Amino acid sequence: MKILIVENEVYLAQSISTKLLEAGYTCEIVTNIKDALKNEKYDAVLLSTNISGQNFYPIIEKHKNSIIILLISYISSDTILNPIKAGASDYIQKPFMIEELLRKLQHLQLHKKLLNENKTFSDYTDNLFLSRKPKESITKKITSPLLVTSSLQTYADALVFNYSKEFGEQFNFISLSSDSALDKIAKNDPGALMYIVNLQEIKNSEKSKIFNIIEHKKVIISSTNTNEEAPYETIRISSNDNFFEKINILTIDDYIKSVLMHFQDKLPDTELAKKLGISRKSLWERRKRYGIRKK
Repeated sequence: MKILIVENEVYLAQSISTKLLEAGYTCEIVTNIKDALKNEKYDAVLLSTNISGQNFYPIIEKHKNSIIILLISYISSDTILNPIKAGASDYIQKPFMIEELLRKLQHLQLHKKLLNENKTFSDYTDNLFLSRKPKESITKKITSPLLVTSSLQTYADALVFNYSKEFGEQFNFISLSSDSALDKIAKNDPGALMYIVNLQEIKNSEKSKIFNIIEHKKVIISSTNTNEEAPYETIRISSNDNFFEKINILTIDDYIKSVLMHFQDKLPDTELAKKLGISRKSLWERRKRYGIRKK
């Protein structure tokens, strides 16, 4: 991490630089505004707000894409509020312990990383669901379990992500194909929304256990079995899309797995094996290998 220290108290700047170098950072010190505006990029800027009456706002504008921590001598609108409104990230009051400065740097670095990742994922999901937005929608805030059925998982996902964006409500994602799914559901904060997928993979005899666990929780649970039933309000997403027209080109193994996942409850093993061109024994072995439960 490359850091610019803008401080006219040379001894203080050198002391900060020495400690940051020991912590593995790269530092450069300047004592005036002009030198701080040269055409270089820094991951973070430590900016003193007490540089002999010089206007430090051009530094904030110049390095607005960097982490900017104000080094202040006293608290006021001029030293904190206005600079932060202009784009500074945080402040620390002199004198301070270097450990506190390091904590702020690490926290802000992680915060910036998470913001960038969140934007990337948001842009990706917006693009992914662009052509998969269902006609159905969730029109009110979730307060009790809701079942969503769709022939394609992507449509259910699009509905939930659209709901999250419209109502500003984040959710925890849990797949029932995970061995720890029930434990995660039980431990989830009762006030936090859960999005649970792959209900179609659960045996009917085990579904009641899941329904009991989520009975009083904020849950959206989805299934690709369009005839799925649950003791909750249900949204059934209608689609004229053919499954095979929507999937990407798959490997043979992935193709057989996809067919098993979507058609094993609709066709007997004899007919399914015949359509796949494999024996019933091979069908059983592949189901076991893929970890798919027979319904």
